[in-house]
Amino acid sequence: MSGIRLANVTKVYKEADFTNTALDNLSINVEPGEFIAIIGPSGSGKSTFLSIAGALLQPTEGQVMIDGEDIASLSEKKLSNVRLSKIGFILQTSNLLPYLNVLDQLLVVKKMGGKVTAEDRVFAKELLTEIGLGDKLKKYPHQLSGGERQRTAIARAFMNDPKIILADEPTASLDTKRAHEVVSLIAKEVKARKKAAVMVTHDERMLSYCDRVYRIEDGILSEQH
Repeated sequence: MSGIRLANVTKVYKEADFTNTALDNLSINVEPGEFIAIIGPSGSGKSTFLSIAGALLQPTEGQVMIDGEDIASLSEKKLSNVRLSKIGFILQTSNLLPYLNVLDQLLVVKKMGGKVTAEDRVFAKELLTEIGLGDKLKKYPHQLSGGERQRTAIARAFMNDPKIILADEPTASLDTKRAHEVVSLIAKEVKARKKAAVMVTHDERMLSYCDRVYRIEDGILSEQH
């Protein structure tokens, strides 16, 4: 099982006498090459779900399997390695580094894990060309449109050849046309590169690109048909 599987995951936040169950016995399985969406109102548990799936937060109970390994009880150092090597994040804003050109935005991911090889450069250029930025390699973020910045962020998420892609409201800052471009691009790359991908979104126009849609409410997940 090389995708992502959450089994009976519960997350309880405790403050003094107050307890809040953010996720309630949640189970989900996403296979390589599958692109699923999670929708739900604010405060429903979407952010907690992404944080646990992204190895940023430990569940109170349950199993979180990424690429066949249960990460629910790993040390912080091992979790950090999982985030770097097995998970690609695409966030609401592109979070590009203003002083790096497009090509270097991808190569910096490799620098974080060690050194940059000639193969890494080739792979970065291939990714950027594939998503239509082959002629923008030397451009800086301020020279790009919002859609181009978000496409750079998509390429960056695939740079470490991760097992899973997690997208958090990736269209939040884009107009309708750019939003469709970005999500169709994520879907295409997920299928071509066989990644298990989860997108949290408020934008119901984007659901047609997904294989399955789930709704989360009060920490409870249910599949939408």
